[in-house]
Amino acid sequence: MPSVLLVLFLQLWAPTWAAGNQDFVQCVHDHYSSKTSTAPSISKLIYTPGDASYTSVLQSTIMNPRFNDTSTIHKPLAIFIPQFDSHVQAAVLCCRKHELRLRIRSGGHDFEGLSYLSVSPSNDDFVMIDLTKLRAVHDVNPETRTAWVQSGATLGELYYAISQKSRVLAFPAGFWPTVGVGGHFSGGGSGALSRKFGLAADNVIDARLIDAEGKVLDRASMGEDLFWAIRGGGGNTFGVVTAWKINLLPVPPSVTVFNLTRAVEESATELVHRWQYAADKLPEDVSSFLVSLSSKMASFQGLYLGEIKTLLPLFEEKFPELGLSEGDCSEMSWIDSVLYFLGSESVETLLRRTGEPARKVKSKSDFVQEPLPEDAVDGIWRILAEVGPEEGVLQLEAHGGKMSEVPEFSIPYPHRAGNVYMIQYYAYWDGNGVETEERHLDWIRRLEGYLAPFVSQGPRGAYVNARDLDLGMNGDAAAGRAWSCEQGSDWGRRYYKGNFERLVRVKTDVDPANFFRNEQSIPPFFLGSRHVGE
Repeated sequence: MPSVLLVLFLQLWAPTWAAGNQDFVQCVHDHYSSKTSTAPSISKLIYTPGDASYTSVLQSTIMNPRFNDTSTIHKPLAIFIPQFDSHVQAAVLCCRKHELRLRIRSGGHDFEGLSYLSVSPSNDDFVMIDLTKLRAVHDVNPETRTAWVQSGATLGELYYAISQKSRVLAFPAGFWPTVGVGGHFSGGGSGALSRKFGLAADNVIDARLIDAEGKVLDRASMGEDLFWAIRGGGGNTFGVVTAWKINLLPVPPSVTVFNLTRAVEESATELVHRWQYAADKLPEDVSSFLVSLSSKMASFQGLYLGEIKTLLPLFEEKFPELGLSEGDCSEMSWIDSVLYFLGSESVETLLRRTGEPARKVKSKSDFVQEPLPEDAVDGIWRILAEVGPEEGVLQLEAHGGKMSEVPEFSIPYPHRAGNVYMIQYYAYWDGNGVETEERHLDWIRRLEGYLAPFVSQGPRGAYVNARDLDLGMNGDAAAGRAWSCEQGSDWGRRYYKGNFERLVRVKTDVDPANFFRNEQSIPPFFLGSRHVGE
């Protein structure tokens, strides 16, 4: 848009923007002043574009700098940082009253930024709830092996809290400690213990949710259909989950980590090819087995719930080509294994909400059900060689074990039996400019296209926590227009397969007016001309 037109657009739009956020702030203030004396403190938890701190608060946990240029994104009318469930209730009720939308951010790792920005054709005005003050991990009970964790906590904070109570209990979730619990659990949550214990969401046993009417629900009051949907059906769809009750799982006092690399010229292609035949067939005590490919090498990393002396004979039998030796392995506690994969020695690292300066990133995902031919693996190296070793990474995460035992309809995440491994693609870059970004986007799309004949089909699978808007947007539903399940959804079926229809039915039951929505949220049937609050 030419600069003169942009200025004119902002001049015309600004009064509407200001009125919208003032209405919301006043509504929240009135909501509390009528029943409590906390209204002044509530106002201090709300940031609007006129506030000096607004931009810094908005950018505080944006983990993908692609979306850090707040001058070019449709940003929130207001940012609300609730301290209690009652604050979230107020946000829901006041947004409904003033026909605003809500977006919910727990950690800021959404690859497409949908928790804090809008790219919808309708560009709805919205309020962002930032859950960073709802971050407690409490009732960690080694005897019942349970805990409660609020959605604004990070995985690192969860792991830290568990380690302070027990060295032989753990939780199966992701590797990266700054990821927010709310988004991770909402998408399923794959991680270092998945082959042994399944996904994070497989091990959620209760939750606290504020629905579209502002009601606070637990598992008993929300019902089993809604409880099923929130454990993997994606965030910002069914309500605001403020806390999760989880099962903690037993791990031995000593586990083994291993890591070895092979350069492309050191038979890396042959090893990756052979890895595919062993990865999903190893015992589930090999709870994680990853291969990371860059333009120059392959890195084989894993976690074994046992000692080195039992791991080495196992690999000698199942995967002798790798040549795993004692020098590639280390024994340590589970919590130290978390630190090992981070490259840190201090458990306090887990309490940091931000890590090293982030790079711009685009992610994609796939599932592989038949090993790729060796020449296809060789072709991957050729495409990786088109970018630098720090600019393109392909990560292969072994399935099998518990991941193959859980039925695909148990929770919305369906990628279970029959999948040898999941692929996650990453394109990284620094600097600004459309040309630089498009070059990296084109590269990762070509790599995805190259692998199309070798990955799952009917539909081609994808992992919702590797959010990808290239798969399409829920445009009609996001704009409030009519939609029916028969129209289909590429992204919905790729993320959820046959579970998509059940998710749509749940959405229709609990949020028929589509109050909670984003570009890839589950749509209800037949929205028609309904508006917020009807």
